[in-house]
Amino acid sequence: MMKRAEDAVFRGGCFWCLEAIFQEVEGVQSVQSGYAGRTTSNPTYHQVCSGTTGHAEVVRVRFDPGAIDYADLLRIFFTIHDPTTRDRQGNDVGPQYRSIILYSDDAQRETVAAAMREIEAAGLYPDPLVTELVPLGEFWLAEPYHDDYFRKNPNQPYCRIVIDPKVAKFWNRFRDRLRSGG
Repeated sequence: MMKRAEDAVFRGGCFWCLEAIFQEVEGVQSVQSGYAGRTTSNPTYHQVCSGTTGHAEVVRVRFDPGAIDYADLLRIFFTIHDPTTRDRQGNDVGPQYRSIILYSDDAQRETVAAAMREIEAAGLYPDPLVTELVPLGEFWLAEPYHDDYFRKNPNQPYCRIVIDPKVAKFWNRFRDRLRSGG
């Protein structure tokens, strides 16, 4: 019996970075950029970037749990961004860039808590994790021009300077998780 697709929602810097990486993962069916974490209805990119809505730029990763499990997605997430810096990832600064995992049920919450303990016990980072673990609530889709941003804009300076190195790091570290043909 085929398992039903599940969703994982992550925030770890700009959603363009996370989208570019998770699109390469075997078992990921889709990645959608959006906003979550607070109550403002239908926030826009400019509102979220102002840092006044309390929302974070997030990606919703729909995956086949028969091909990749939630814990493996978490391991990728914790490796491709710095989960020890509060309200920033590199030059992206503000609460909208905080490291955050939005869980949809108790099983996801427990899996995240276990993964965070695993990461801290492994000593991967010299500083403690500051990743927020909060219930999902409402997910608002980002504007369509954010879809496939890295693929559509590979020569844009942000893509070349920020996203390219993160994608390369993912390819080197998780070669066994690359989508066939990736």
